[in-house]
Amino acid sequence: MADTTTVELDTEVHDRLTALAAARGLSLPAYLAEFAAAQENEAGLARAARAFEEAVARPGFREAFARDFA
Repeated sequence: MADTTTVELDTEVHDRLTALAAARGLSLPAYLAEFAAAQENEAGLARAARAFEEAVARPGFREAFARDFA
């Protein structure tokens, strides 16, 4: 059995989350687990996008990329 914890939510927030979970055919804990994973992925993609933008801003990066991969 997995360890669990209790989170206090406003009734309105709980109801909204439960409705979102139900619309996807999930329990609230399963929905929250998927939501957490999606948020982690989104944060990772944002970090990668920032790193890419920083890389292409370096002088000569675009030219070197074009030379090596064009």
